[in-house]
Amino acid sequence: MAPIGWSEFIYLGMGLGLGLGSSVIWRRRQKSSQQPEPAPKVQPPPQEIHLEKFDALSEQLKQTQLAYQMASEMSQFKAGFLARTSHELRSPLSTMIGTLQLILSDLCDDPAEEREFVEQAHVAALKLVKLIDEIISVAKTEHGTDRMDIEPIQLAKVFDEVDDLTYLQAANRGIRLEILPPDPGIYVLADLPRFRQVLVHLVDTAVAQMEEGSISVSAHASPESGCVHIWVDDQRSVSGWSESWDLLKHDLECDATKSSDNSQVSSGMRLLMNQTLLSLMSGKLEVLAVPSESEECNFNRTQCSIPLATL
Repeated sequence: MAPIGWSEFIYLGMGLGLGLGSSVIWRRRQKSSQQPEPAPKVQPPPQEIHLEKFDALSEQLKQTQLAYQMASEMSQFKAGFLARTSHELRSPLSTMIGTLQLILSDLCDDPAEEREFVEQAHVAALKLVKLIDEIISVAKTEHGTDRMDIEPIQLAKVFDEVDDLTYLQAANRGIRLEILPPDPGIYVLADLPRFRQVLVHLVDTAVAQMEEGSISVSAHASPESGCVHIWVDDQRSVSGWSESWDLLKHDLECDATKSSDNSQVSSGMRLLMNQTLLSLMSGKLEVLAVPSESEECNFNRTQCSIPLATL
């Protein structure tokens, strides 16, 4: 028997390697054939893709329009506040300068007239200081220097305090004031001193601009909107109503002649301050009913909205 050479061992190894490789490949193919093929991904029709993109763009456009509208309203409100503040500061300053110039120019007929001019300048100075204090107070609150203490407040308690602070002024002017007590279970989220101040100002402004008639204050809870609507119904004349609300178009130069008491801040300025304070408490101040020239009996409704507290 001839001896086995190296070449035979090489051929033998190659044969075994080919056999093992073929066996492994065959087993893998058998396993892969037994496994189910993954289902192909179903792509949505092109029309549905376009509709989804369109809906997303529409929603984004709505949000952008809403943000623009809010920014525009805030800008208009700030412009009105600045215009009214500038006028309010200029009016007492002009009075002071005018009366003092008359005195310095020796245009007074006698010491009594000179003293009268000095008293007018003094009243104007007090009004200016009072106005600056109120503007600074509102500005500090808006800036956050004076923090608001927002907490649940019983609305019936606030109405009682407003009644105590306003009934005497209404009675002295012959105005019938009716503050209807709300449900004792109604609580609102507000800062008590500032919220009371807003309601008192609304009633005081209506009383000051009325010669006769009645004022009614009532509350109406709206759980679906999460707010309590406070209605101040009065019978002011058309001129008094428009002076308060038409803040941007109204001729500010006419205010001094219409005001019977130069020591008081105008109703337009009061209104702007109330709007600012309510907005800082997540509230809102708006008009619901405006009198017309043809109406025999004027009816005005101011709505003050404040968040409803859930206890």
